[in-house]
Amino acid sequence: MFDWNWAEAYQRAGGQYYPKLVTAVPFTPVSGRRLLIADDEAAAPAIAAALVKGAQALAQQLGASSWHCLFPPDSQLPLLEGEHLLLREGCQYHWYNPGYESFEDFLGSLTSKRRKEIRRERREIADSGLRIELLEGAAITPEHWAVFHRFYCDTFARKWGEPRLTLDFMRSLSVDMPEAPLLLLAYDGSDCIAGAFALRGGDTVYGRHWGCTRFVRHLHFEMCYYQFIDYAIRHRLRHFDAGAQGEHKVPRGFVPIRTWSVHWLRDAGFRRAVADFLQRETVAIDRYVEEVAAHTAYRDANE
Repeated sequence: MFDWNWAEAYQRAGGQYYPKLVTAVPFTPVSGRRLLIADDEAAAPAIAAALVKGAQALAQQLGASSWHCLFPPDSQLPLLEGEHLLLREGCQYHWYNPGYESFEDFLGSLTSKRRKEIRRERREIADSGLRIELLEGAAITPEHWAVFHRFYCDTFARKWGEPRLTLDFMRSLSVDMPEAPLLLLAYDGSDCIAGAFALRGGDTVYGRHWGCTRFVRHLHFEMCYYQFIDYAIRHRLRHFDAGAQGEHKVPRGFVPIRTWSVHWLRDAGFRRAVADFLQRETVAIDRYVEEVAAHTAYRDANE
């Protein structure tokens, strides 16, 4: 959830936006339960209200400007309604598996234009001479992680700043969560030139990070999208969440979905200004999601 423009506006008005209090999974734009309340708990609304009040009190105690609950699921939105709480809508692009038997079966559900484009992109990679290796869980050695971590750090250095995940953390995944990590490595001869990292959880593949040492056309799409779509189909997984942003995912079989965040801003005047902004932003996002959903890569059911 990007709120840099809020921070700039608040600070131009003489306020101090940071520190702020956040309820989220760090560095992970994935929707999930944010209020740890049992699904069958009859007192869930009262417990949720107490948790929200506790978060607001903690923000006050810490001198934070605000509290932000990021990517709660649709099912918990009714528990996050209340006085001075602002709901923000966002958009991501996800891929869903209705029961494809193969990657070709998936391609058969697309329009002719999109099907040809994906086949051409994959054929270029297949003809490039690169070898792509998929490793899972405990098969990912400390040496593999060291190679990928260099790609990961290089990507942040070139684009986004400081990398947050350590090499020790990545290596621990193969030991502590061997059922979860997926690592793709691309080799040109004996040289590893690119890598992509994802996690498997439940019925979903979560694409997380990628990096490379040199540009190869379409390699990003192959390693970050097509390989993991193929993996999901082969393992009968229902869903592929490839992370935030990326309109370029839509021609490759992804569809827009709405995401949510809930915000409490301590300053009443600033809260009113943000509420006004969110009213206008929500209308624009709703219109955008509907427009994109009408122009996905999929064939019309009547074709």
